[in-house]
Amino acid sequence: MRLVFWVGFWTFLLDQVTKYAVVHAMNLRTLGAVDVWPPFLNLRMAWNYGINFGLLARDSDLVRWGLIMVAFVISGAVIWWVHHEPGGRWQKIAAGLLVGGAMGNVVDRLLYGAVADFLNMSCCGLDNPYAFNVADIAVFAGALGMVIFSPGKKAP
Repeated sequence: MRLVFWVGFWTFLLDQVTKYAVVHAMNLRTLGAVDVWPPFLNLRMAWNYGINFGLLARDSDLVRWGLIMVAFVISGAVIWWVHHEPGGRWQKIAAGLLVGGAMGNVVDRLLYGAVADFLNMSCCGLDNPYAFNVADIAVFAGALGMVIFSPGKKAP
């Protein structure tokens, strides 16, 4: 469980440091956009009040607190699962990524009322209109890792 904690801690910290740097130090919330390496990497400020791709995006306290509770329930379930089911090192790393990323987005919802998204990537003539953050990457990688690295049940 120590590995889950430390991966989650460093994931959370990296997420919050990058958000602070972009939102406050670079003042992206006022600038709106900064082209870093167009079109491959751009910074585009987006406040996500919902879940992925803006689903359930209503600027309401009910949605905000509901999503915070969902993040806590899922994080708790993942921690319980990893603690009670036999799994290897990679499963614990995946769990830490998922929990650290989820908690990073929870802090955003508590501080700002929405998740601060700022990374925008496009390629090959396709213009991606969506932005994401380090926590989103961690949650995706962690969930995928939990599926890939979880021990399967043996068939009878």
